[in-house]
Amino acid sequence: MYDKQFYHPGQHMFKPFLLISVLGCSIIANASTDFHELEQLFEEWRTFETPPLHEGAPDYRATTFALREPQWAAFKRRLLAMDRNGWSVPEQVDWFVVLAELNGFDFNHNVLKPWARDPAFYKQVWTYQSDVPAHEGPTPHFVTELWTYDFPLSEAEQHRLNTDLSRIPPLQQQARKNLTGNARELWVAGIRDLRTQHQVLTGLTAVIQTSNNPALINTLQQAIESTADFIVWLEQQAAGKTGPSGLGKTQYSWYQKHVHLVPMSWQDEVRLLQRELDRAWASLKLEEHRNRKLPQLPSAANAAEYDALAKRSADYFLNWLKDEDILTYKDYFKPALYRHLGQFVPAETRHFFYIGSHLDPTPLYAHFYHWFELAIMVNDPNPRLIRQKALLYNIFDSRNEGTATAVEETFLHAGLYDHNPRAKEIVWIMLAQRAARGLGSLYAHANDMTMEEAGNIHMNWTPRGWMKTEKELLIFEQHLYLRQPGYGTSYVTGKALLERAMAQKAKEDEAQGHEFTLKSFFDELNAIGGIPIALGTWELTGIKPAFLEEVEAEARQ
Repeated sequence: MYDKQFYHPGQHMFKPFLLISVLGCSIIANASTDFHELEQLFEEWRTFETPPLHEGAPDYRATTFALREPQWAAFKRRLLAMDRNGWSVPEQVDWFVVLAELNGFDFNHNVLKPWARDPAFYKQVWTYQSDVPAHEGPTPHFVTELWTYDFPLSEAEQHRLNTDLSRIPPLQQQARKNLTGNARELWVAGIRDLRTQHQVLTGLTAVIQTSNNPALINTLQQAIESTADFIVWLEQQAAGKTGPSGLGKTQYSWYQKHVHLVPMSWQDEVRLLQRELDRAWASLKLEEHRNRKLPQLPSAANAAEYDALAKRSADYFLNWLKDEDILTYKDYFKPALYRHLGQFVPAETRHFFYIGSHLDPTPLYAHFYHWFELAIMVNDPNPRLIRQKALLYNIFDSRNEGTATAVEETFLHAGLYDHNPRAKEIVWIMLAQRAARGLGSLYAHANDMTMEEAGNIHMNWTPRGWMKTEKELLIFEQHLYLRQPGYGTSYVTGKALLERAMAQKAKEDEAQGHEFTLKSFFDELNAIGGIPIALGTWELTGIKPAFLEEVEAEARQ
């Protein structure tokens, strides 16, 4: 178990790392130059990372983690024993990906402990596909992905759903023993996620009953009743929860550097997000001044108007990507985007993103670069084994969320909105919103603010009052960012790191007498895949980020 006496803020070192130095002799003796050994280790690691089952549910009990810790340490020893002399840059990058995942397991086990601190961790039913490679935030293994089912269900799909739902009661029983944390805000806000799960399961009743499958009907009913009882238990326990939910500045900084490979401390991120918030507001006001003689954008007033606007905007965006040589266009980009064009929402119930999309959805569709990346993973999977699937512990956030946010402004500067200048205002509003919500999340993690106070920054510093219209989105986002450190800032930190990547790549091209092109840059970025953008920059430029030497050195202590 985590013990503060083994943690040294100056060195960012956890207790399990001590085992590495003790076994230093074996590290030298077992050195290897065969890259395929890393791929073999990775496959074994990923198999290990999935916990064993206990009474049919994944096992997150403290006793089981204690038994598994020596196996984790063995993976770490093997990784650090590898002599990478002669490895290519992509191979060295893969090594750091595996190190980041091993650090993530250790940090989750010893510090974040979502199974002990975070009731929302026990949400097991998902109705939608995430727009990034895996669900945002700590998520249990073996969840029920309802969006993958086609109703009415075939016999095989009935069996699959029965197996999925059968894990809900035993995991919730296990949770009553696992949830020993005292993080009040995580606890109270997490109950909301379980209430949503109960509503979703209850809504399944009618369609499942038509299957005439007694076993599936019974399993669903047990899941509904178990979730209802679990909510009652959580509510009873909530009154006794009094502790902070944030990690604190030191832990947050360690996590960003060693797990998500983001070379910024908590204070660095505060400075960056404040700067981007100021810049977004100033840019918005300059854009409004420039557009002052133009008519305001009309808001779609009904479903027909919205559908016409969405299709017109999507087609223009897709054609612009092709015609302006922004990237190599793939035929599967159009269906990937068209599945997410959105639908008309009455004005009185529109939240932040709906407000903008009913004026011009193009800025949001630029952020939906996400769906292109997911389509690439399916249609043109990365040839590198370690990059073919989603990285664990949301380590992909600086790359995926950062890229999706960066292209909003990148495409603006490249001319996407030259035909419709008022749409540029939406881009700056979206950046301000992301900077404000990330800034709030930083203060919440420092325990300088409550989640509600962080939400006030998020709400009050979003231009035009667009975050004051629908509080559910506000709660959802701030709760997620408190659960998953670094995610709330990844949109802006990742954007800044991508801009650094572009600058370094352009400088390298210029020094070598090569022409820098957006198409080449984005094609290379897409080919590299969903790894931390700092690693992607190394692969793009051949320049190894200095902080990675520190990450490796501290892992060896």
